[in-house]
Amino acid sequence: MGHSKTIWTNPTEYLSTVQPENPVLFFAPSALKAMARKFIDSFPGMVTYAVKSNPMEEVVQNLSEAGLRGFDVASPFEMQLIRRLCPDAALHYNNPVRSRSEIQVAVGLGVKSYSVDSVSELAKLIEAVPAEGTEITVRFKLPVGGAAYNFGAKFGATTELAVELLKTVAKAGFVPSLTFHPGTQCTEPAAWETYIRTAAEIAEEAGVTIARLNVGGGFPNHRLNAVTPDLDAIFEMIDRVATEAFGDKRPLLVCEPGRGLCGDAFTVATRVKALRDDAHVFLNDGVYGSLTELPMIGVIDRTEVQAPDGQPRTGDPIARIVFGPTCDSVDRLPGELMLPDDLAEGDFLLIHGMGAYSTVTNTRFNGFGELGLELVLDLHA
Repeated sequence: MGHSKTIWTNPTEYLSTVQPENPVLFFAPSALKAMARKFIDSFPGMVTYAVKSNPMEEVVQNLSEAGLRGFDVASPFEMQLIRRLCPDAALHYNNPVRSRSEIQVAVGLGVKSYSVDSVSELAKLIEAVPAEGTEITVRFKLPVGGAAYNFGAKFGATTELAVELLKTVAKAGFVPSLTFHPGTQCTEPAAWETYIRTAAEIAEEAGVTIARLNVGGGFPNHRLNAVTPDLDAIFEMIDRVATEAFGDKRPLLVCEPGRGLCGDAFTVATRVKALRDDAHVFLNDGVYGSLTELPMIGVIDRTEVQAPDGQPRTGDPIARIVFGPTCDSVDRLPGELMLPDDLAEGDFLLIHGMGAYSTVTNTRFNGFGELGLELVLDLHA
């Protein structure tokens, strides 16, 4: 996905000038760098970026320029991407299931940190990865709520298994650590507390002093007008509980935000293709395009509507059913979206907070999904 060399003042300037027929993703590098500095300056440990959330080269480069030196990678593609763009960065290979050929790629690229959640996968690592100076992080799961969806349904050892895995990691000569993932879009600080305290219990029962505790991702971006994420409160909770739980054995802390870092640096502009009988709204983007994630974790209501000349629509908000452009009835945004009653065909609907999982999940189904990229100084002015 390429972009023009022009840096626009804001999305309105571009939309009113160009009148694009396809959806456009607006990227504000200044917003991304500001969020990166927020994490680096305020999180009480090492910050790594979950590349899967948005692997655009522009994102990686701007995060590196902001001072980020660690990346959570899940595949050879992501490892090679980071090695090319940030040769000296630390790579944390935290996809806990890997083929032997993928492990070989990681070893060849100098990866020194892996996660694991099963006996069979740990055996692969012990067999294929040099132990000296290499960290193996045992990933565990808990039935803890507070997230948009449950990561533990696929990954994570039970606490009982985590104890045994941690013992094996230490006995095999690797650097022992623990990790968890509280879920996604966790707006409540308490989502991390039980996990951190359980990590201390696992380490105690295993008789192993862990080097690091990776508190995962789950850090939210701003998706709903009524819910403003409080990252400072989350960081304070993590810092305080880590000290309370581990005492003088407190490990170094690591986090791996994805959407929390990149989400608010992007806005998607989609156009109204039709307003069918003044009832159903049809957009030129949908759940097979950049809006794939919305049916899974909920609609974003941080929206604005502009007429083609750039003037905002200011009619009273009314609930609308919103469809995407494909010939598939599944292509519908969840629930109803509050949109102004003076909405018209040809208007632009801007959806803020769309930096995560909006490019990598675009399917191009039915011939739709072409997505432009434009750089802006500000997403809102």
